[in-house]
Amino acid sequence: MASSTVTSAQPDRPPRPNLAFRRLRGKRSPAEFAAAVRRAAREIGERVSCDARYVGRVEAGEIRCPNYAYERVFLHMFPGRTLTDLGFAPRSSVRGRQARATEDAPPARTDRVPRATTETRGAREPYDTRTAQNTRTTQNTRTTQYPYDRHDNNEESDVLRRAFMTSGATVAAASLGPLGFAHDAAAAGHPLRRAGAGHAGALEEAVRRIRLLDDRHGADGLYRRAAAPLRTAYALLDAGATRQATADRLYAGAGELAISVGWLAHDSGRFDDARSHYAEALATARMTGDPALEAHAFCNMAFLARDAGRPREAVRAAQAAQRAARPLGSARLMSLLALREAGGWAGLADRTGCEQSLTRAQALFGQGPSDADPEWMSFYGEAELEGLEAQCWSTLGDWPRAARHARRAAGLQDPHFTRNLALYSAELADDLARGGRPDEAAGAGMRVLDLLAEVQSSRIHTMLAGTARVLLPHRRASGVSAFLDRHASLPRIP
Repeated sequence: MASSTVTSAQPDRPPRPNLAFRRLRGKRSPAEFAAAVRRAAREIGERVSCDARYVGRVEAGEIRCPNYAYERVFLHMFPGRTLTDLGFAPRSSVRGRQARATEDAPPARTDRVPRATTETRGAREPYDTRTAQNTRTTQNTRTTQYPYDRHDNNEESDVLRRAFMTSGATVAAASLGPLGFAHDAAAAGHPLRRAGAGHAGALEEAVRRIRLLDDRHGADGLYRRAAAPLRTAYALLDAGATRQATADRLYAGAGELAISVGWLAHDSGRFDDARSHYAEALATARMTGDPALEAHAFCNMAFLARDAGRPREAVRAAQAAQRAARPLGSARLMSLLALREAGGWAGLADRTGCEQSLTRAQALFGQGPSDADPEWMSFYGEAELEGLEAQCWSTLGDWPRAARHARRAAGLQDPHFTRNLALYSAELADDLARGGRPDEAAGAGMRVLDLLAEVQSSRIHTMLAGTARVLLPHRRASGVSAFLDRHASLPRIP
């Protein structure tokens, strides 16, 4: 039998520290280096949630090969170097899937997930071929081999890379690496094996990919496909975990995934579904004593309550979120939660309460980012702060002030994240229309229409429809007729 550099039959190997990567960090702290990674990602239109913990895992050798987004960022940061120069292992050795010569190929197997090649076909190989290893995969029978490679880094499994590939907003969400195998087992009625670190890593990566795709494409095309991994995640919780640390990661990951799926339902107008998912996440947080997950769940519940016309509930949920989040030490998180409270006060027409919460949100935001900021808050920057404040003033009927903040939000937003750019522009169009500036509103509305080819969001379509209704009496104004005609030609949202 051919030997393998990496096989699931091997015992666990201690990670080898990545000294080359540590040298490249130099005198910067892990948090400072993580901030540099995030800046480099923005320069090339990538979005990574790099923090000090991730840097530490790389340097400790726990991450033997970065995922494709990080790969592009690192090669951008260190031009002329290969991933091998940065201390990473060749991807083939991490996966244990190096192609064999034809004469050594094993018989075809029907139970193996086919390999996807679309992401790397024709791409420059980032490794120095002098250090590439020729590895072979041990072919064990299904009765003797655990079906997941325990040495595959959870950031980098081949199936994970395929999991959220998208053409437009089409997502293969049911094939989440180990989650995909578990889903198949559950569907076939087989008992699930106890979950390991690979499952927890797949779950965490699923959450990251959903957030990234929502930023780029909006929720409508993602929600139905994202529900299957969530069901599988809770099936894994029922199956149990091999270690307590893994169980903790699974519970946190399942809770975050429930919030992400809930947000997709929320943003696509399925409020009852969203409420159910958020409640499930909150229950998970309460059972495990996870204040970070509890704060996140209450944060989204406050946002949902505001959108569903329950402003008093929005205020109470936001205040509960702040109580849970206070010990976490993240000023940015407290700033966002103050904005959620402000939105509730605006819905109650309490201008004083709204202004006090906005002032608190701005002061907390001004304290800057910190290592305590949750990974899921990567969306919350100055553009989001301006956009949420615009929504508050709009709810209070102060259209000129709302338009000023919405214009700032659209101007500050990275154009790579199309969904938020469309959202802020739609807010601006509506505020201008209601503030008696129909020509400017039509121009902003046209910019939103240009973005809708890439974005599927019921929220944005609903906002734009409201703007069109306000502009109907102003059809003779400059640009309004063209906007109304183009808006009328949009396909109906089912």
